[in-house]
Amino acid sequence: MAGRINDDDVRAVREAIPIDAVVSEYLQLRNAGGGNLKGLCPFHDEKSPSFHVSPAKGLYHCFGCQEGGDTVDFIMKVDHLSFAETIERLASQAGITLRYEEGGYTPGRQQGERTRLVEAHRIAAQFYVEQLDSPEAEIGRKFLAERGFDQAAAQHFGVGYSPAGWDHLTRYLRGRGFSDKELTLSGLSQEGRRGPIDRFRGRLMWPIRDIAGEVVGFGARKLREDDNGPKYLNTPETPLYRKSQVLYGIDLSKKEIAKTNRAVVVEGYTDVMACHLAGVTTAIATCGTSFGEGHIKILRRLLMDNSGSEVVFTFDGDAAGQKAALRAFEDDQKFAAETSIAITPGGMDPCELRLAEGDAAVAGLVESRTPLFAFALRSIVSRYNLDTEEGRIAAVDEAVTVVAAIKDTSLRDRYAIRLVGMVGITSQAEEQSIIRRVRGLARSRAGRAPQGPARTETRAAAGRGAPTTAAPPVPRGPALNLRSPSRLVERELLKLALQRPDLVAPAFDAYGVDEFTAPPYAAVRQCIQDAGGVSAADAGYTARVLEAAADDSVRTMITELTVESLRTRRDPDVAYAGEQLVRVRIAAVDARIADLEGAARRCEAQGDHEGAADVHKEAWVLQQYARSLRERGSAAL
Repeated sequence: MAGRINDDDVRAVREAIPIDAVVSEYLQLRNAGGGNLKGLCPFHDEKSPSFHVSPAKGLYHCFGCQEGGDTVDFIMKVDHLSFAETIERLASQAGITLRYEEGGYTPGRQQGERTRLVEAHRIAAQFYVEQLDSPEAEIGRKFLAERGFDQAAAQHFGVGYSPAGWDHLTRYLRGRGFSDKELTLSGLSQEGRRGPIDRFRGRLMWPIRDIAGEVVGFGARKLREDDNGPKYLNTPETPLYRKSQVLYGIDLSKKEIAKTNRAVVVEGYTDVMACHLAGVTTAIATCGTSFGEGHIKILRRLLMDNSGSEVVFTFDGDAAGQKAALRAFEDDQKFAAETSIAITPGGMDPCELRLAEGDAAVAGLVESRTPLFAFALRSIVSRYNLDTEEGRIAAVDEAVTVVAAIKDTSLRDRYAIRLVGMVGITSQAEEQSIIRRVRGLARSRAGRAPQGPARTETRAAAGRGAPTTAAPPVPRGPALNLRSPSRLVERELLKLALQRPDLVAPAFDAYGVDEFTAPPYAAVRQCIQDAGGVSAADAGYTARVLEAAADDSVRTMITELTVESLRTRRDPDVAYAGEQLVRVRIAAVDARIADLEGAARRCEAQGDHEGAADVHKEAWVLQQYARSLRERGSAAL
């Protein structure tokens, strides 16, 4: 049984790596004001960013799907890891040596499965790199050199070589403490007649890394004629490797993709290398599969799904390349980004283009891109005999569905007119008929329930912050009337108490739980009290408040309030905090006065005039206090 990780070590790991550094490995974050950051949520599809991160508090919260927590929670959720595996991964990144209780630490036995598989891949990648310098790997070095890649390029991309023997890597990893079960589960080995043997033998090896930079698989290129396997052999589906969810080069490209709002999708490993070396450092590739839904999700998070971003597909100009481009067109509507296509000249791929014409030609290829709509239209129309009436009608029938899919209405009409010219229609009546058909189809599409994140209607609309198409989240906890001004003020005061306790201390600690009228807010106030109050706020304050929560719904509310931006455009100060303190107190006092006036009327109705007088006296005192609060503000607290 694995030992329990020491609590002090867990705390050290939580504090060691800033949450924004971890989250930004998976999605682009932008300034959200008040020291917070925001991006597209990795846990549900959305068009407008509702995923907020508070670096100061080490917490995240999505206002769309209500997921929230700290760095450990994020890694557990996004990478499907256990708590122990997450702590081990973060500890490794931070250089922290973990201590295990209940029997000590046995590395080969106590690490989580995923952590073990990642470590095996890391060691295998190093092994393959070292083997590329061996005499046997001369054929691999020659392959790279013939394609314009020197030793520095190979090192930059981690390219290696797998020896031609049966079990060189298997024996090496056994010597490093890995079991046969782990080796076969990882996909690095496979079952042979007498036990596990190497899956990759005598091939050039490309490490495939996930967005966080960890090696999760390999792509292996055949080098010898006597190798009866496929030209490219990839890692099989494993607990680490899902080919539909990885993009080769994403670890090297992600920052530039987020910075430039552009991603370039190519077809192979050498194409990615060629593009990067030519200065197109946003190039990525799929790993033995067509570009699909999982890949789109990765790019959408990096591109922030705004209509000013762009995805450029590059394909060979042959029939297979055009077919692949049309498949990409089918996914166009799943992006808010513009999609374009760059067809390589003469059937060359980017690697061949770089060899033949140099780095500038590769960069020029991307700049010569064509909108995917235009390419799709040309491809459709070219399949028909436009010299006949029947051919022109058939071309229009197929093409109008493509034009109707364009979300930008002005662009859609222009493409409808372009279609008229492409098929050679000269009749103005027919032209108007086609435009009407396109508009009718577009209205029909708009009336259907969206199946994914739709592109904003225009760039201007995107700038105004168009509403998302995501389904409304399932409410948690008691329903709140967020339109109630009193509750908005309660919410703001709690946000200050969690985010800037220094501004509301010590006055906030004198506020009773009953001064917060919404039950979830009252529960948060209780947690703050149980954590020692705002006056005792220190580095562990937020953690104590979260630990005091009775259940997940209260913890979610605490996280949400800690991450949500304050309702002020200026930097919060003591004056702003005082306003919120006063407004909440006035609301509580007014409510108490109303209760007392009701009690006085009941006493009078029952003939208890003495009791009514006492109640009226208490109400009068509170009325004077409320007046003082309104006149003097926080000085009267």
